[in-house]
Amino acid sequence: MAKYSRSAGKDVKRAMHRRKKGSLKRGKGGKGGKVKSKKQAIAIGLSEARKKGKKVPKRKSAKKKR
Repeated sequence: MAKYSRSAGKDVKRAMHRRKKGSLKRGKGGKGGKVKSKKQAIAIGLSEARKKGKKVPKRKSAKKKR
């Protein structure tokens, strides 16, 4: 069984394309500047897919520092 839906993969692909073009921004409302890392572009694509209600696993919570 697939972890991600095909349409979620397309959202990630679109985000990667926007990163390459230089139009993918980070932060609330895109005010944090351009995204340079591939990992961050993938995370943004998955986040957009989640907002649209597509089949994507839940986001892993941050580990607590001791």
